[in-house]
Amino acid sequence: MDKDKQNMVKARLLVLSAMFFEKTDDEHPMDTFEIIDYLADNGVPANTKTLRSDIALLRQRGMDIVTITGRPNKYYCGKRLFDIPELKLLIDAVNSSRFITDKRSRVLNRKLLSTVSEYQRKQLKRSVYTTEKIKPKNEKIFVVVDCINDAIQDKVKISFKIREYDGNKKKVLRNGGEVYVISPYAMYWNEDFYYVVGWSDKHDNISAFRVDRMVEVTPLKEKAVRKSEGFNVSVYAHKIFEMYDGEEVRVKLECRNELMKYVIDRFGDGVETEPSNGETFICYANVCLSPTFYGWVFGFGGDIRILEPEKATEDIVNMVNAIIRVD
Repeated sequence: MDKDKQNMVKARLLVLSAMFFEKTDDEHPMDTFEIIDYLADNGVPANTKTLRSDIALLRQRGMDIVTITGRPNKYYCGKRLFDIPELKLLIDAVNSSRFITDKRSRVLNRKLLSTVSEYQRKQLKRSVYTTEKIKPKNEKIFVVVDCINDAIQDKVKISFKIREYDGNKKKVLRNGGEVYVISPYAMYWNEDFYYVVGWSDKHDNISAFRVDRMVEVTPLKEKAVRKSEGFNVSVYAHKIFEMYDGEEVRVKLECRNELMKYVIDRFGDGVETEPSNGETFICYANVCLSPTFYGWVFGFGGDIRILEPEKATEDIVNMVNAIIRVD
């Protein structure tokens, strides 16, 4: 085969693969003659024989081209990188995330939609709804994430400052611009925010910092403090973000039966429970006593009661008194 013919075959394969990917799906197959016309319109003429050969070659290279036998045969691109239900989940996650900016959400949506046919793209666009969640405006968050990930891979420390707001809603630096240094171990996603978990030089223990509040993040040459043997990031994160930070104790809760789903959501389906009086059940769980835990209990308006330990009930009373206290 001479060079011109080789180039024509390469060009035809490129046009053909793009056509299958963009113009076909299981509801929109193209028949042999429609494909030949399409190729001719795009400057790469073919016939039935060359088309069969080209399709066979694309299949050998991993493209899932499905044949619908008939007169003439019809073809479409079958399996893709993502199924439609998977794409819907990913797009919904991107649009609802408080961590991803509006601009970056639009970019990610376009990239996700580019993995399907033009017909599926229209279908997905019609079914995508944005939420009312507050979106960040700082695109530098992604630069910070990359910097932290690089430091984790390189096993070096990072330094940073923490940005907060004062009572006038002005951005300020915590502790007058104090520089924090940690040995980053992992990134952890919790309730729409990214956290970096690592050894804090200041606190001399494992700590977690919210990434969107970190500024002036800089990788250092100093090697990171190695994780202690047996330390598990997932276990730590579960304790801090799901079991709440504070004094860990075993609590006994009395809950109305209809709240079982919320108890399992919080503590997992392995949580220890037993029936109580027909309308309630008893739950035993290890939690860390903190205002966050008590806030979770308060959120059920008395349908969850803390029976043990006594300290927890005392804490609840003190918190209520602090809230309603009138000077």
